[in-house]
Amino acid sequence: MEYRKMGRTGLKVSSFCLGTMTFGRQVEEKESIRIIDAAIDAAVNFIDTADIYVNGLTEEILSKAIKGKRDSLVIASKAGHVRKLDEKYGEQKDYGPIDLPRPRPFHPWPAGKGVGHNDMGLSRKHIMQAVEGSLRRLKTDYLDIYYAHMPDYSTPLEETLRAMDDLVRQGKVRYIGCSNFRAYQLCKALWISDKLNLTRWDCIQPPFNLLTRDIEYELLPLCEEEGVGVCVFSPMAAGFLSGKYEKHKPPEEGARFSLAHLGYRYNQPYWNDDNFAAVEKLKQIAEDHGKRLPQFALAWVLSNKTITSVVCGATSIEQLKQNIAATEIRLTKEELDACDEVWHQLRSPRLFYGR
Repeated sequence: MEYRKMGRTGLKVSSFCLGTMTFGRQVEEKESIRIIDAAIDAAVNFIDTADIYVNGLTEEILSKAIKGKRDSLVIASKAGHVRKLDEKYGEQKDYGPIDLPRPRPFHPWPAGKGVGHNDMGLSRKHIMQAVEGSLRRLKTDYLDIYYAHMPDYSTPLEETLRAMDDLVRQGKVRYIGCSNFRAYQLCKALWISDKLNLTRWDCIQPPFNLLTRDIEYELLPLCEEEGVGVCVFSPMAAGFLSGKYEKHKPPEEGARFSLAHLGYRYNQPYWNDDNFAAVEKLKQIAEDHGKRLPQFALAWVLSNKTITSVVCGATSIEQLKQNIAATEIRLTKEELDACDEVWHQLRSPRLFYGR
């Protein structure tokens, strides 16, 4: 197993980070614990979760697997994802800026009855409430990394950063970061922390894979320049890069694309003719070089020197072993160039300001 430094910090994490989003929903508890144990036995020291996953159940499952092993592990959780309001509180509002183009609004995740306006977002009130909930469910007195799960356009960044700084000073959190934030938002947060002498976001969690490479334009250069760790999610494009899906056939039951709003709704942007064509080309490139596409796709992500770790889930121990094996693969320049060519066909080069 390879270990990499988290940005400019002294924290060292395995280049493979076990993602847990499917534990407790797609994967039942007993099998989830077996997968976590197998990952730890394979020298994975980095595990990622969130309070929103199965409405906290995933954190509870993880707590059982890490009992007695907690201090040797780097445990990351998140807070602030938009939740579905209880009907009694009225219509759900999107506080995003109307003049900033976004692919689509964030989809509220169901979180049970009684969810109010302050049971989500990145306000001081909710962050303080959320961290206590995660610590209780995980049965630990600290988190190694605590992420702001998504932008909250109704809360000033300064309020969020001051609250997270307090958590670090209280010893409840070791490092802080963000997920799903744009480059300009991360840059603004770093500036606020520097100006106000607050703990800064030392890592970010964006999507990145062979079909989704837009963070290469601005976010990755910013992270490299400022020493921010990058732990990418969806390195397999939610399973699309496994090559197992067929355009004219529905996803098999239990696959990521068939998991109701967490499946097809979450991954629908990948399901188009261009991506199916790209996957076929990438699959051929991998096979021409004696590799399977899933491992090839993960190895490609880790070939980028700015990436700290890939956050990757598994639904079986066999799948976990295959995914972890990708950390030992080193791609050649010829293979990387072939992947670039597929990307340029998928997204034609555009005119950008600056150089």
